[in-house]
Amino acid sequence: MQLSDTFLKHFEPLADPRIDNHNKLHKLHDILVITILGMICGADNWVDINEFGEAKYDWLSTFLELPNGVPSHDTFGRVFSILDSEKFESCFNAWIESLSIDVNSEVIAIDGKTLRGSGNRRKEKKALHIVSAWASNQGFLLGQVKTDEKSNEITAIPKLLKMIDVTGSTVTIDAMGCQQSIAEEILIQGADYVLALKDNQPKLHEMVKAIFHMGDSRQYKQILNRRKVEKLHEHGRIETRRYTLVSARDPAVFQLRWPGLKGIGMLETTRTTNNEVERSTRYFLTSLAYENIDQFRDAVRKHWNIEINLHWSLDVGFREDHNQVHVGHAAKNLAVMRRIALNLIKQEKTNKRGVSCRRKVAGWDNKYLLKVLNADHHLKRV
Repeated sequence: MQLSDTFLKHFEPLADPRIDNHNKLHKLHDILVITILGMICGADNWVDINEFGEAKYDWLSTFLELPNGVPSHDTFGRVFSILDSEKFESCFNAWIESLSIDVNSEVIAIDGKTLRGSGNRRKEKKALHIVSAWASNQGFLLGQVKTDEKSNEITAIPKLLKMIDVTGSTVTIDAMGCQQSIAEEILIQGADYVLALKDNQPKLHEMVKAIFHMGDSRQYKQILNRRKVEKLHEHGRIETRRYTLVSARDPAVFQLRWPGLKGIGMLETTRTTNNEVERSTRYFLTSLAYENIDQFRDAVRKHWNIEINLHWSLDVGFREDHNQVHVGHAAKNLAVMRRIALNLIKQEKTNKRGVSCRRKVAGWDNKYLLKVLNADHHLKRV
């Protein structure tokens, strides 16, 4: 059995953080491979990973050196706590970049997630916050950047955009990323943007609301616009979504203040459940012209894929928020491992079950685990 060469070669630059050669009873390569395999197969912490290694020792020994057997859980924890997290993350991003994933016409959702168990109030250590870029159509994590606080997303997003290829895609970001500098960076990288607008920018938010209020009162006469309505019926709930995209007033003047702005969007949602009605309205700034209403609708709808297919999968499938690891760099490095495992699991298409079930099957069936490990070979490439 061999791990994908495409994958492992990008982790070769990692330096062994252990200084004393006399205490190196286990190869760094073996530690990394057992951790990756264990993570795919349902191990969520160092004890689990050690138990996985012990249970699979005979099989692991056919392709790993294991000069002193399987490392203890303390060894796994110690090595990952001192492993250079910045270098480890850069190796992860280099692997993704090597796949040359075709993002043309993709909806790339960018959003942050706080790893709640990674903080320690007693030691005044803040929880880790990770900003990720998710290819919604292909279901693949394109890259990530760590920050110490949610407020740092504004500086993290441009850094993330420079790390990944977004050419020809539509980038969607929640209200935190609705910034002129971020819009400009997206345009520079050759993509369009759809940015959610909320009252964290009160003047702009009120101005956009007023434009749509005026449009409604005039039934959008003499206003360049397109509208789409879709209805969903599921689990006893009826949901109606009305998308409206209008041309920005005086685009040339507007774009002096907001780079590339061509359209202003609105999503009105009405949900009826057990005869109770809920209504909500959301607003957006976009570089899409008003004629591109279908592209706007898809971008708004698919932005939530990052919540369901990435964040929810990490919380439910990998119990990320329950993990209390916080010593040294361990939380950051373990977060990278989860995302490696999730990317590989998501790309293995023969098993249609959820992430939790696929992890169990990989632990039970070495042949299926091999399929997961080599899933990166089957990604769509340019």
